[in-house]
Amino acid sequence: MRYLLPATAMLLAGTAPAIAAEPDYAAAVRADYKAELASTFDWFHRNPELSFKETKTAARMAAELRKVSGVEVTEGVGGTGVVGVLKNGDGPVVMIRADMDGLPVEEKSGLPNASKVRQVGIDGIEAPVMHACGHDTHITSMIATAKRLAAMKDRWKGTVIFVVQPAEERVGGAHAMVKDGLYTRFPKPEYALALHVSSELGAGKVTASEGIQYSSSDSVDITVPGIGAHGASPHMGKDPVYIASQIVIALQGLISREQQPLKPGVITVGSFHAGLKHNIISDEAKLQVTVRANDEEERARLIAGIRRVAKGVGELNGMPADKMPVVNVIEGTPTTINDAALARRLNATMVTALGAENVVPFEQKGMGAEDFAYFIQPDTGVKGYYFAVGGTPQSVIDAARRGGPPVPSHHSPLFKIAPEPAIVTGTIAMTAAVLDLAGPGGAGSAGQ
Repeated sequence: MRYLLPATAMLLAGTAPAIAAEPDYAAAVRADYKAELASTFDWFHRNPELSFKETKTAARMAAELRKVSGVEVTEGVGGTGVVGVLKNGDGPVVMIRADMDGLPVEEKSGLPNASKVRQVGIDGIEAPVMHACGHDTHITSMIATAKRLAAMKDRWKGTVIFVVQPAEERVGGAHAMVKDGLYTRFPKPEYALALHVSSELGAGKVTASEGIQYSSSDSVDITVPGIGAHGASPHMGKDPVYIASQIVIALQGLISREQQPLKPGVITVGSFHAGLKHNIISDEAKLQVTVRANDEEERARLIAGIRRVAKGVGELNGMPADKMPVVNVIEGTPTTINDAALARRLNATMVTALGAENVVPFEQKGMGAEDFAYFIQPDTGVKGYYFAVGGTPQSVIDAARRGGPPVPSHHSPLFKIAPEPAIVTGTIAMTAAVLDLAGPGGAGSAGQ
């Protein structure tokens, strides 16, 4: 039951201001979208950039934040990251984070503003680039939120930190910004907030967990040495394709035969490369693996199991000690866990701001991951709240359930969301959360 947010928890009385009672609040957000933000989103969607290569996106975000009265902007934090600071007297420090990188995916959405961009990534490989996970909506919503908060300074006191993060898709940007002094060069937040558009959730709706929001993720490279030979004489060599294939199959046993059945975990081999010709046994195979878990104990068990399996399969095939498979964890992020008390409070705020019918119980449907976790690790003392915002019209979701066209998933070349309701809803929700935490009586009460 820890993956579900009980509906009753979302109806708890909170200290949220009565946003829904102010007719000009939502109207102002919608007016901002039509006047400026629709074209801003369009530019972001047409011009995606790969992780740690988001130079144009970062420059545009810095320029947009500088347009907002009172925001002091610093560029180049953790690589291409941008930090904006909006001070408004004494009060809590609230951080809002938006990720900005795209993915190496060729867009096939059929949209008129579909990306045609190609870019060389940090791995030296040129690839098509697409906003296939909605980060363009996240950064647009951040601009909208900054505009609203600057216009409503009479409603809150404190400091808001706008963090434009690179490289979420490589789960490396958050750690890079923290390492580059995010919490020492700038006011350290008491609360860190973030949102993510969801293609599985109806437009206009939000959802957030009172516990785990996202799984951990680790990217694992396995290099499998072999001994090259003629394809007609396999006995003269050691076939790394055969050995690597055994590893692929054996890894699944870590989930199906060793994992407690009610504990979630995923091991997926996403890439397998070896050889150049039909009749040559190559001297190396390479696997790229993603590993997901919902707690640190299980995460460590799976990584240790991968090392054990790789070594064991090497020994099984008689490989010498200097040609054993090599396992390297190249990037990773812990689980993203919302602070329970803060989540209960802000979920009630969402009910006030959006209406109870638009705040739905949270359910973890997959094992997606988020490096937002680095901003809210226990040793930071920062309380985190991460929520999802609907990105697909409910009519489209309902049609898919009746057997109609499926809703494209995140990271799909067909991915598309309805930008206006996603950005408007996300902005109303995020602004309401800040007004709750930094408004009259808001400071320091999230843990009560």
